[in-house]
Amino acid sequence: MNATALPATAAVPSTEVDNRAAYLGFAFAYVFGHGSALLSRAELVTMPGWLPIALLATGLVAGTVFAMTASLRAQRFAPASRRRAEKLVGTAWVTGFAALALAVTGLSTVFEKPELQTVLWPAGSTIVVGLIYIAEGAVRGNALHHNLGTWLALVAAAALFVPGAGFFGVLAVLGGAAYLLAAFLESRRLNALAF
Repeated sequence: MNATALPATAAVPSTEVDNRAAYLGFAFAYVFGHGSALLSRAELVTMPGWLPIALLATGLVAGTVFAMTASLRAQRFAPASRRRAEKLVGTAWVTGFAALALAVTGLSTVFEKPELQTVLWPAGSTIVVGLIYIAEGAVRGNALHHNLGTWLALVAAAALFVPGAGFFGVLAVLGGAAYLLAAFLESRRLNALAF
């Protein structure tokens, strides 16, 4: 009888962060949250004013929980230097959003235009997320995460040039599609690391 050796299944390193679930959560937020804001503000669909925010928040909360869980799981097996770097990058989330809150509140107050918050919060938060992804990608040696961050920061900044409801369309289509593509490419990246 001929015995054939089956190759052992290789596993992804335990210190690697799997971002697939987080990317899909954020894709939901962008496509359905910003997408419904586009439809509502362009008066294409009548919906309650709370619905776009609720859809956006649902995706953001899910994505955040998945991202934190994956990061903490990977840190358990990481060397001390990597854990320290992850913690430092982790504090950037608090710093970035505290600075954003001050900037948005300051600009809308000084110019006496509270309606600016409607645009500055989505664009500003996407820029902050993009910049933190760039830092996380550098710390983790993850080019996909780094490139996604670059794309998000640039798209959000460019979206500020789009007037009216089109602003939300840019975030929904270009931001949502980027997250969906990243979720697909993340599977390929993890499979490549396993061999």
